Amino acid sequence: MNTPTEWSTLEVAQVRGKSRLITSKSIQPLKVFNPASPGRTCHVVLSSYGGGMVAGDAIRLRIAGAAHAQLVVSTQASTRIFRSIDGAVAEQHTTGSLATGAMAVVFPDPVVLQAESRYRQTQQWQLEPDSLLLLVDWFHSGRMDQGERFAFTALHSELRVRVADRLVLLDRFAFSPAENIATSPGNFAGYQTFFSVFLVGSPTDARFQLLAELLARQKMPGSTGPHFNINSQECVISVAQARENVWVLRAAAHGRMALQPLCERILAALADKELLGYNPLARKY
Repeated sequence: MNTPTEWSTLEVAQVRGKSRLITSKSIQPLKVFNPASPGRTCHVVLSSYGGGMVAGDAIRLRIAGAAHAQLVVSTQASTRIFRSIDGAVAEQHTTGSLATGAMAVVFPDPVVLQAESRYRQTQQWQLEPDSLLLLVDWFHSGRMDQGERFAFTALHSELRVRVADRLVLLDRFAFSPAENIATSPGNFAGYQTFFSVFLVGSPTDARFQLLAELLARQKMPGSTGPHFNINSQECVISVAQARENVWVLRAAAHGRMALQPLCERILAALADKELLGYNPLARKY
């Protein structure tokens, strides 16, 4: 069990025309890798000892992108949340800041909530008006390959994004299967993996426009009609422009493979020369 009082730190800045990791400090159980990447982008991969988090683990991570830096944050594999036998909670807290013109793409593998696990995550980002954030939040209802489904004890997730100190996005979610019927139509029905994409940036930024158009195209045909049959869909997707500078996509699927085409479309779009110029997870997905 590890409860650090210090924060892990990542800082990315432009050095000779390329974004580079200029500060890297990781506190157990977090491990940080910095694989080579083409073009001008810095790629950071987060991992943990044992491939997951045990009850009582706490990861605290600060991320800073300097002016015009480009950063991709991904994970080595799914983050497994192991069971809690004493009521302790596994926690992950991230704070990020993006300076003028900076861009961050946060695209982790899913959090897998194993039986009797307790998990809490918070994410807070501070952006400048002309910086850009694309953030994925993804969790599985359990070890689906073993038939585990909503056997975890508690989940709490909170995301806050501020632009020039103004709160523009607040996404908060908590669920306890013991207090709710997870498979009811009012909750998750037959779906077991849940994928959210949050895009925040300037409406006049060509990068934001490209990504907003991509998200808008993912809306399912007929999904707003009165005769749309959700039960026949392996994957359902909703897309909304929450504010002038905020887009939100949410998807739910019966399994991970049903989300694969959506992931591939997003990653392919990131390869545009106006964005990253390459697919950062091409070897993975």
